[in-house]
Formats: sequence, structure tokens, C-alpha cells
Amino acid sequence: MGQSHIPPVWRWVGERGLRIVTGEATLAYYAALISQGLPEIEDLVPADGSLLLILRRGTGVSAELRAALTALPVGEPMKQGALHEIAVEYGGSAGPDLPGLAEQAGMDAATYINRHAAVDYSVAFLGFQPGFPYLQGLPRPLHARRRASPRVRVAAGSVAIGGTYTGIYPASGPGGWHIIGRTTTALFDPQREAPALLMAGDRVRFVPI
Repeated sequence: MGQSHIPPVWRWVGERGLRIVTGEATLAYYAALISQGLPEIEDLVPADGSLLLILRRGTGVSAELRAALTALPVGEPMKQGALHEIAVEYGGSAGPDLPGLAEQAGMDAATYINRHAAVDYSVAFLGFQPGFPYLQGLPRPLHARRRASPRVRVAAGSVAIGGTYTGIYPASGPGGWHIIGRTTTALFDPQREAPALLMAGDRVRFVPI
């Protein structure tokens, strides 16, 4: 007798949006639905613990889509995406929150930087700003709650930590994450064929400079 599978919970968001609660299996659902190429799906938007399906106008949830959502194995791994090495200037004016976070983690700044840069992160989803990556894989000792008082302006390229994620601000603007460094890599460029440099499932390796 095969292992039972509990289908995800889903609900409508507007006329064409279908929000699927996926928990930690978001990228597995994302990859599997892309691979099936169901014609009624116009776009797939992964988020934190959920996946938003945008259906094409005039379509609904077909029997094939319903079957796909029911049959998807929760533990199915997603194929690794492209690996991006991103050079980062840690600390100083580029990373004003690094000393405080290092002290909180019981480390000196150099050890903190080494721990942050020793991990290959995966892009869980994009959000907040166009091209802003939420990166999974942050070592547990580096987890930190968001700042109690958000900054009015965070510089473009800032590498930051918020909760269990690390991320990169593609553009300047307000932000409540802890800033530990900065990169000159352009995360979002509307003139590129693919405006966002990073996509869900891609991997990121930070290189201290």
C-alpha cells in the first residue's frame, strides 16, 4: 500500500489567482507544476509557505490541474538552479549592523562573516521589491529578528538578515532588516531580457571582498 498524500489547501485570490498552501515544499510544487506545462497556468509566484497560481483568462481549475495538486509528492526535491557568486563588502559603512549581530551571536566580526559566506543559499522566492531574493540556508546562530525601527533608506545592493532569511536589496528604499554588507551586483534591471538576476531555485554564494 503506497504512502498517503494530503493535498494542499487552496483558495481563490481574486478572479484568476489560486493560492496554494505548500509549507516547506513550495519549491517542489513550483518545479513540478512548471515541468507539467499545464495550459491554464499563466504564471506561478512562490512565496513564504505558499504558491500563487495565476490562471489564464477564461480558464478554470481543470481536472488535470486538480489531479496535479492532489498527486504532488510533498518531499519531491527541486532541481538545483544556477549558481551565482556575489561579491560582498562586509561591515563598515556597507554593513553597519554587523558588529551588533556578531556580538549577539557570540562571535567576532570575522567569524560572523565567515559563517555567513560559508553557505550556499537557495532562492526561496522573490518579493518586497522587484528582484528581492529571500535566501534560505542561513545558519541558525545568525538568525535575528527584524529591526524594531526600520530604516527610512537602505542603499541598493545591501546584504541583510531578517529572521531566518538573508537577502539583498535590489534598490534603495526603506527596510527593516539588519544590514551586514553591500554588493555592486545589479539584482534587477528592467532592460534585461530577464529583469531579475535571481529566480526561485537558484543558488547564491557570497564572496567576501
